[in-house]
Amino acid sequence: MRIGPVPLPPIWREGLLGFELASLMRHPLFRDAPEAPAARPVMLIPGFLTGDAQMATLGSWLRRSGHRTHRSGIRLNVDCSAASTTRLERRLEDFVRREGEPAVLIGQSRGGLFARVLAVRRPDLVRAVVTLGSPHANPYAVHPLVWTQGAAIAALAALGVPGLASRHCRSGACCDDFMRDLAAPLSPGMQFLSIYSKRDGIVAWEACLDESAVNAEVLSTHCGMAVNTAVYELLDVALHLASGQDAAARAPAVVRAAA
Repeated sequence: MRIGPVPLPPIWREGLLGFELASLMRHPLFRDAPEAPAARPVMLIPGFLTGDAQMATLGSWLRRSGHRTHRSGIRLNVDCSAASTTRLERRLEDFVRREGEPAVLIGQSRGGLFARVLAVRRPDLVRAVVTLGSPHANPYAVHPLVWTQGAAIAALAALGVPGLASRHCRSGACCDDFMRDLAAPLSPGMQFLSIYSKRDGIVAWEACLDESAVNAEVLSTHCGMAVNTAVYELLDVALHLASGQDAAARAPAVVRAAA
């Protein structure tokens, strides 16, 4: 299957999500969450057609490691990108003000796009960004099934259902600023890890490669990235780097993963 020149793997691979979750539950890294050298505030942002519940397993592991997590407040990620990031920015401001330090943003798929845009707009609020299967280079390089779901949402928006992305989010001016910031470079020194998989059955993995990021490959489905053992291993490294402790020893692990 292809979208223009970009090949996509079979979507049936997404059915392996259950095996990824079962493998994670048995892994020592998850069962005995490593204590963070420095606890950090972490905001979790879910992907398209999902909500905060999607990130619950990851959030529980982070909290057991000592980090302080915060939900995005998204019950179903179907709204306009511009409106969503505006709400997220206000929520992030409140979170950072309470915590007294910038937050780490972890976003899956579309949630990772929101995280990247927030880091561009508000580097004062963001310590580091980690994205899971997020198509930064082309948000529309996704499986045709996602296009069909998007068209259905746009049709409901045209009928007047509130809180939904419309066709103008693709061809209109409402999201021009969002698309501009999505392509903008991050501030110097901003830590940015983009995790992708060539087994991704939803997003074209090539679209996840970002010049501003360390791009790290894992063996994972798209939907399973928030419950994939290899992803948790990279997150453990990334959060140590964000803490500024043990960075010299752990940085090579990210470099190897990105090679």
